[in-house]
Amino acid sequence: MAAAAAAAVGGQPSPQSEPPQPELGRDKAATAAHLKEALSRPDNRAGAEELQALLERVLSAERPLARAEGGGEEAAAAAAGGGSGGASGGGPGAAEEEALEWCKCLLAGGGGYEEFCAAVRAYDPAALCGLVWTANFVAYRCRTCGISPCMSLCAECFHQGDHTGHDFNMFRSQAGGACDCGDSNVMRESGFCKRHQIKSSSNIPCVPKDLLMMSEFVLPRFIFCLIQYLREGYNEPAVDVPSEKDFHKVLQLLGPQISFLEDLTKMGGAMRSVLTQVLTNQQNYKDLSSGLGENACAKKSHEKYLIALKGSGLAFPEDKLTCGMQDQAAGTSSLAVSGFAGATGTSGQVDSSDEEDQDGSQGVGKRKRVKLSSSVKDQSIMDVLKHKSFLEELLFWTIKYEFPQKMVTFLLNMLPDQDYKIAFTKTFVQHYAFIMKTLKKSHESDTMSNRIVHISVQLFSNEELARQVTEECQLLDIMVTVLLYMMESCLIKSELQDEENSLHVVVNCGEALLKNNTYWPLVSDFINILSHQSVAKKFLEDHGLLVTWMNFVSFFQGMNLNKRELNEHVEFESQTYYAAFAAELEACAQPMWGLLSHCKIRETQEYTRNVVRYCLEALQDWFDAINFVDEPAPNQVTFHLPLHRYYAMFLSKAVKCQELDLDSILPDQEMLMKLMIHPLQIQASLSEIHSNMWVRNGLQIKGQAMTYVQSHFCNSMIDPDIYLLQVCASRLDPDYFISSVFERFKVVDLLTMASQHQNTILDSEHERSMLEGALTFLVILLSLRLHLGMTDDEILRAEMVAQLCMNDRTHSSLLDLIPENPNPKSGIIPGSYSFESVLSAVADFKAPVFEPGGSMQQGMYTPKAEVWDREFDPVMVILRTVYRRDVQSAMDRYTAFLKQSGKFPGNPWPPYKKRTPLHPSYKGLMRLLHCKTLHIVLFTLLYKILMDHQNLSEHVLCMVLYLIELGLENSPEEEPDEEEPVGGQERCHDSWFPGSNLVSNMRHFINYVRVRVPETAPEVKREPPASTSSDSFASTQNSGTAQVFSLVAERRKKFQEIINRHSGEANQVVRPKTSNKWSAPGSTPQLTTAILEIKESILSLLIKLHHKLSGKQNSYYPPWLDDLEILIQPEIPKYCHGDGMTAVERILLKAALQSRLNKRIIEEICKKVTPPVPPKKASSAEKKTLDKEERRQKARERQQKLLAEFASRQKSFMETAMDVDSPETDIAMEIVTPEQQVSEAVYDCVICGQSGPSSEERPTGLVVLLQASSVLGQCRNSTEPKKLPTTEEEQIYPWDTCAAVHDVRLSLLQRFFKDSSCLQAVSIGWEGGVYVQTCGHTLHIDCHKSYMESLRNDQVLQGFSVEKGEFTCPLCRQFANSVLPCYPGNNVENSLWQCHSNKSMQELIKEVEELQEQLGIFPSETNLSKEMESVMKDIKSTTQRKYTDYSKTPGSPDNDFLFMYSVARTNLELELIHRGGNLCSGGASTAGKRSCLNQLFHVLAMHMRLYSIDSAYNPWKKLTQLMQDINSQLSNEEQPEVPVLYRDVSSLLLIQILTMPQPLHKEHFTCIVKVLFTLLYTQALAALSVKCSEEERLAWKDLGTLKKNTCNAEKSWEVLLSLVISELSKGKLYLEGETEELGMVNPIAWSPDNIERYLQQFCLPFLRITSLLQHHLFGGDLPSCQEEEEFTVLASCLGLLPSFSQTAHPFTSAACLDWSVPAFDIIPQWCFEVTSFSERHAEQVKVLLIQESKWDLPHLLQLPENYNTIFQYYHRKTCSVCTKVPKDPAVCLVCGTFVCLKGLCCKQQSYCECVLHSQNCGAGTGIFLLINASVIIIIRGHRFCLWGSVYLDAHGEEDRDLRRGKPLYICKERYKVLEQQWVSHTFDHINKRWGPHYNGL
Repeated sequence: MAAAAAAAVGGQPSPQSEPPQPELGRDKAATAAHLKEALSRPDNRAGAEELQALLERVLSAERPLARAEGGGEEAAAAAAGGGSGGASGGGPGAAEEEALEWCKCLLAGGGGYEEFCAAVRAYDPAALCGLVWTANFVAYRCRTCGISPCMSLCAECFHQGDHTGHDFNMFRSQAGGACDCGDSNVMRESGFCKRHQIKSSSNIPCVPKDLLMMSEFVLPRFIFCLIQYLREGYNEPAVDVPSEKDFHKVLQLLGPQISFLEDLTKMGGAMRSVLTQVLTNQQNYKDLSSGLGENACAKKSHEKYLIALKGSGLAFPEDKLTCGMQDQAAGTSSLAVSGFAGATGTSGQVDSSDEEDQDGSQGVGKRKRVKLSSSVKDQSIMDVLKHKSFLEELLFWTIKYEFPQKMVTFLLNMLPDQDYKIAFTKTFVQHYAFIMKTLKKSHESDTMSNRIVHISVQLFSNEELARQVTEECQLLDIMVTVLLYMMESCLIKSELQDEENSLHVVVNCGEALLKNNTYWPLVSDFINILSHQSVAKKFLEDHGLLVTWMNFVSFFQGMNLNKRELNEHVEFESQTYYAAFAAELEACAQPMWGLLSHCKIRETQEYTRNVVRYCLEALQDWFDAINFVDEPAPNQVTFHLPLHRYYAMFLSKAVKCQELDLDSILPDQEMLMKLMIHPLQIQASLSEIHSNMWVRNGLQIKGQAMTYVQSHFCNSMIDPDIYLLQVCASRLDPDYFISSVFERFKVVDLLTMASQHQNTILDSEHERSMLEGALTFLVILLSLRLHLGMTDDEILRAEMVAQLCMNDRTHSSLLDLIPENPNPKSGIIPGSYSFESVLSAVADFKAPVFEPGGSMQQGMYTPKAEVWDREFDPVMVILRTVYRRDVQSAMDRYTAFLKQSGKFPGNPWPPYKKRTPLHPSYKGLMRLLHCKTLHIVLFTLLYKILMDHQNLSEHVLCMVLYLIELGLENSPEEEPDEEEPVGGQERCHDSWFPGSNLVSNMRHFINYVRVRVPETAPEVKREPPASTSSDSFASTQNSGTAQVFSLVAERRKKFQEIINRHSGEANQVVRPKTSNKWSAPGSTPQLTTAILEIKESILSLLIKLHHKLSGKQNSYYPPWLDDLEILIQPEIPKYCHGDGMTAVERILLKAALQSRLNKRIIEEICKKVTPPVPPKKASSAEKKTLDKEERRQKARERQQKLLAEFASRQKSFMETAMDVDSPETDIAMEIVTPEQQVSEAVYDCVICGQSGPSSEERPTGLVVLLQASSVLGQCRNSTEPKKLPTTEEEQIYPWDTCAAVHDVRLSLLQRFFKDSSCLQAVSIGWEGGVYVQTCGHTLHIDCHKSYMESLRNDQVLQGFSVEKGEFTCPLCRQFANSVLPCYPGNNVENSLWQCHSNKSMQELIKEVEELQEQLGIFPSETNLSKEMESVMKDIKSTTQRKYTDYSKTPGSPDNDFLFMYSVARTNLELELIHRGGNLCSGGASTAGKRSCLNQLFHVLAMHMRLYSIDSAYNPWKKLTQLMQDINSQLSNEEQPEVPVLYRDVSSLLLIQILTMPQPLHKEHFTCIVKVLFTLLYTQALAALSVKCSEEERLAWKDLGTLKKNTCNAEKSWEVLLSLVISELSKGKLYLEGETEELGMVNPIAWSPDNIERYLQQFCLPFLRITSLLQHHLFGGDLPSCQEEEEFTVLASCLGLLPSFSQTAHPFTSAACLDWSVPAFDIIPQWCFEVTSFSERHAEQVKVLLIQESKWDLPHLLQLPENYNTIFQYYHRKTCSVCTKVPKDPAVCLVCGTFVCLKGLCCKQQSYCECVLHSQNCGAGTGIFLLINASVIIIIRGHRFCLWGSVYLDAHGEEDRDLRRGKPLYICKERYKVLEQQWVSHTFDHINKRWGPHYNGL
């Protein structure tokens, strides 16, 4: 669409233009209209030709891209016509624009394009939404409405539909997707939104023929033009150079065209069907793109297309003439395969090594690495592509260009059109192999994968469509072949078993293909289509496919082999195991689960038989390939046996759901023996890894062991393995199986009666844990019932109980930890009904709690008591723990439960749990418990434990007893009670035990045992007795030599038998090399034989063990002797929980129950008084244990004492440090010393530990944290809470905040009055004021300096910056950044506070004046004064410059003066807020305890005294003296001073007090307060007079004049009010007409009560501040009171209220007045200043008189109940600064400002927006809610921390980053805690995880 278009329109004729010229001269619209009219005629040939010619020219095929190469063709000449020479024809963009304009005009047929669009939209019949989105879009998924698990809805459709109570979640799209609303194949109609509830097609009118007529002509050319463009732009990338750059260039040029197509698709159904028609019409394609005809340019384009095809290793079928070879075997005769004319006869087995031939000459050998079964049809699948329509070629280029987002979106936008959907799906399938090849070569495989899945998930989720494509296009063949082909490129030889001769190949996990998960798009498509029953059935019926698939699975069998390092540590720990586990789970297990979900009923037996058959074949091939006989190679393990697991899972399914006979699908014994080897090897290796035998292989081997049992993998890995072992065990000879287990675990040599032995293959330090491992494995094998008869709900319950017993869990972590079927379509969907019901049955919900430390708890589930009581199953816990510590944690919790419920006080053993009954098919498993080999092992171990042999543990004993108990629970049938016949003895002469039943073997006595021992062993010394017992197994008849029972030999014998039974060639079995390592037991020379006298049976050993465990002789007494009941109902609760003794008792009871003989024997054993078994040993051991116990007890007591002491200390400082709200309880460590006799305060230094007073030379200081705060400025004067805006209408205006009001006031004063005077008339610090807080600990300032030095040199990374002076208090670790020196002398001026002097008011006033006149002498240079100066510097630098400079002349001393007294004001006001805004609660509050105001005052006062107030301007004089020459003073200044009535009284108070010498006398303080109160009261009256209406003013004025002469006139507010009114009337104050808004302020009538209340409210803030100040300066508690009496209480506390006035007549505030100068003289003087000001600026007078006195406490913004409200409004909101939608939007919870977190777009001078805002809004403290994460982040200065979330889901959990996307609701308590921390400035103390933000937030 190049310059040619410009030429055509420019009117300069190009040589070959046919149509008559004038039309081009007219504008486009006219031409279009003319053409449309021509085409509408019945005979439209002429019109058509004209249009074609026009399009030919407008959409000229010569591109700017190609123009560089284009030689002298006519077309190029034509193109050159427009511009001056080719490429400069208006730039590439202009030409394209022009062409697009033409297209739009032509489509609209002369009308306006917009109107045309609207017209087409009117005919949209589509009932589908089909909105396409790309990655990161927020969409919804509702499991209740979805038929396919991939169903998703756009936010709009979701909110328009009704999903209340459904199981839905919001998610952030990873790969992009499309909205399924309206598609009943994917979701239920009930979930459709209002717009897409099916419209019947009848009410959509028919599309008029002429509306889209032009489109049908124009679009084919347009699309072809696009395709030509793509052909031109593509250059086959060179071998190594990534070609992205070229791609992007072309795509950028094409942007507008593709967008144009995309817009067309959005016009709705009518236009889509035209597009479908164009895209799929084969004739159009043939005509335009065949490259035949004379157009050179078209030819060239076609050649480029063919080159690209070849370059992709694809053939164009027409080339078959050159091929010379036809491939007819599979009946695919037409599909010949090109590209290897040379390789004619060898299509099958060429084993070529060239892996990835980039040059495009695709050899057939490429395919053949390993034998493939159906080799013939693959070739066509892999290598042939023929394009018959635009759609097909468009997709081809889309793939070539690696799926550009715009193209993908266009192709997907068309999907609502049904015909298109089918055509596109077929095209996609046809290109599947090509997609795989491109993906493999791509450098951007991640993005490409996402785009592929974006498309395929839309196509394959639809069952109907998937079925159709499977039937018509061999979808399954294609997918399986493509997967196989893909994996073949990364195969290596397997080293498992036989390294030299192995023929097996496995995938190499180190290859990029596996490491980067490149295969996942293909695998996920495969899983997706297998989820459709109709498709899966096809797969399961197709034997060829199953064979190929098993072939594919076998590539993963034995991958990532680990070899144990025996010498040194591996140099490089490979992390390939991630790839291996992911590959097995995704490529093998998930398809397996998919297939299993369709094998649920009896009718599907055939499928299972097929899978099992081909699985076994594949396994047999595998065993052959690795040359496996019967011994696994030592020191090797692979965790990946997918073939075994397929086999196991299908077996399980067959028995559980399909009623198949297990034996009919089991192989012969020999195969079973082979099958069990590798899974058993894994179990043994797990034990080795936990025993640290693989430690030289690095951490990754532990990682593998953990992943193998981890919740997402366990049911595809360890569970099938254990199940397979259970199946083998149930069918093989039990003796063989048991001996194999002990041999694999390498503990055979340990199982001897001798006290010493040699283990040829295991170091002794590993023996114990390996023995524990072997026994634990047996217990799991015998007691796990997951696949052996449990129902799904029972399994779910068991899993849940196991997880909850380890730890309390949140709902989401439970969902995550319960292994669920990885395939989404399988039974138990997380969050499904059964999950919730089981959860509520086994667990109690603990709502989220708040600890005072502020750590936020989540809502947790904790097991119910009866679960601990009956369902706690240690076996399940052991099976499911990833970390060993979890087992311990479960046991600890169990112990705690038993203690608490009083069931058992000591340390319990794991309880024995009854099992669900076995499924009949697996009954054989129990034979393991009744085989002699196991009984011998149990007997031996019991004996060894009793004799205290080494390397045995309580755990071993526990497992031994567990196995015995399992055997008793599962004994075969009742054994006969009479004595065994004598003949039996001879029959079993060679064995230890007479039979195989545990019940009878338990009572069998064994007298002598012959053992082989090292010569050093103690047993050797003994003389063997003359004759050996008959039931000793020592003398075997056949050999004549004495022989030890050897597990190994037994196992060999059994193995031989089994093999012989199968092979028939007895004794000819070739023993593999590996067996030599088992030397014959006698061959090591230093072993000698000894005969031991044993004379024990299992029962007697148990009874002796009971004695040993209890530490008492004869501790066991058969319970049934006292209480026969026990034998009748044996379920005695007292035996359920307990330690080893309980277990022994329980076992003996069960043994007695099962046989009368056992009962009798137990009784006999107990009657013989048994001496303790080995006397020396036991007693010493007992003594040892007793000593140990005593020692332990003592140690414990000592520890308890220490701990208690420590705890009390800690408690005391924790309370000083942490508490914000408990005034009553803490008296600990007050800074204020209560005794009043103390002359000087004593401080403890927490660094050097010395106590002493603070002195000038060695001052002590308080550890303080200085921080700038704008909390005060956030107070508002309305009690109506401010809400966070969640719609465009709601806005927050900051005009009514305290900070804004004070700002306005100050600037108003500065406009009219003298600057220096203004700066003393108000306080600043409402924003950016400095707040000082302390933890209450003190230290010497020199100690602190050295402490800071040591911190500086400390290299450890701290959370704070030492350069900025930050540190943590050495005692309580609270964050601090400065030290506030303590003024020497007493803390509290107690002595002065006592004496009541009787000086008169006038004397005091005079004294105050003189004291103020004294100039502050600059203190001598002592350490103390230096420190005071430096802390003052710290205070100043704490806040930003803009919060300290208010004067008009920068740097004037008035500024510093103002700043200093304002610091005092800020701290007083904040303390007031912490007390709840009033002083009603009284007492020394917690705020008081941590307050350092006293010390702060000294520092401020010292500095303020350096500024003298010129005596002429001293406000004290104005307050206490009458000025003589008022008029003259006012007239001679250009800018007057601020009138006293405009001054802030609290500020005056601080100025007066801080400019007097310290310590201050109480009487002077009271005097100042009294004088200021008169001023305050006058201000109140003035403000009131302004608020009254004209009539009221007159009325009050008259009333007052009447009372003027009464006795107490000066203390009557009526009199004073009338005086104020009459004085102020002299000016222009009231004349301003009734200013509307002031009159409106208070429409209520002013009754005397109202006035009194108003006056009190006006004065209260001052009284509160003053009382606090008095409390801090002079000590003394604050009285507590009711709210209504606060005024009187505070007034009398301050000494304003003479105490006698508590008489009957009602109290008035005026009673507190004490005029120093008669009121009738001084008030006129004060009013005069105002009236004279009103002469000049009447409009400002009133505003300044009314001061806002009532501020509400500061609050954060109120948040909506549901988080979605916030999310939907803000996550797409544009930022007001950069007008983009931020990637990480955040909103300030203090003021509601919307900011870009981390956004570079809004960065100013290297500060990102959040940091900047935190400085402007909170003076360095910011609280932001991160919209996309629901988390709150706190910024404090240069650090930040994640605070947590105040929104929790229904289960009381946070959802950080909205990963789960469940609805979230506000948690009011958490929000309160947040607000509390903000107001009390404790973020730094409570939150622990701070990090620097480097201004990047």
